[in-house]
Amino acid sequence: MAPSTRPICLTCGTQYAAPRADCPICTDERQYVPAAGQRWTDFDALRANPELKPRIQEEGPGLTGIGTEPRFAIGQRALLVQAPTGNILWDCTAYLTDEIITAVQDRGGLSAIAISHPHYYTTMVEWAHAFNVPIHLHEHDAEWIGRPDPSIQLWSGTHKPLADNLTLVNLGVHFAGGTVLHWNRALLTGDIVQVIPDRSHVAFMYSYPNLIPERPAVVRRAQELLRDLDFDAIYGAWWDSTIPENGHEIVQRSAKRYLEYVRDDS
Repeated sequence: MAPSTRPICLTCGTQYAAPRADCPICTDERQYVPAAGQRWTDFDALRANPELKPRIQEEGPGLTGIGTEPRFAIGQRALLVQAPTGNILWDCTAYLTDEIITAVQDRGGLSAIAISHPHYYTTMVEWAHAFNVPIHLHEHDAEWIGRPDPSIQLWSGTHKPLADNLTLVNLGVHFAGGTVLHWNRALLTGDIVQVIPDRSHVAFMYSYPNLIPERPAVVRRAQELLRDLDFDAIYGAWWDSTIPENGHEIVQRSAKRYLEYVRDDS
């Protein structure tokens, strides 16, 4: 891989095309700048960090989790979806090494990258160049792209089929372009639909670290868009954040509960 010294925010993992004083992802109210202030690294330094190691493990049937040990930045892990029509990388992490590239190639390589929302854009362009594949992002989140590149393909509307049994669905939760991936009988959600410790429910938030609830109209729209999808399992953004069964019922029940709690009865 060619050397890359483009700056990466240490707090969220977003890579930018050129040095800058601030990270717009972190100054947004859905994220935060640490009390110690803005700090940076770069792709080469991250790859060379002796404290970080790849973490690659099976997360479900046809799903391989890819992340770091210990966690870096927000701490999400990506999911390699091993589909007959071509593998998809769902969401992204900033850390990408030769070991990770080999592990992906051994599992059939990549045909495309799709990302749920800007917090997980990270070093998506580095990944796209490493595998020579396109990145599918919803157009509503175009303003958050920190490193523009021809590999990025913006899509519009509520649904984008990637292949048979692989469809992106724009729910608009958390970010206007907030998207989930429907694959066979599974829903891959990042934290657009958040898997929480109580596996009998999921959560919907505008900001997780700053505890800002999502707007009721947005949750209601998401509930309606998900009502007609057939899915059982839900895979969230974190290691082992899985609801193995009854996912459709859990999402509908959770949205109903949320809307009851935020209802204005005054």
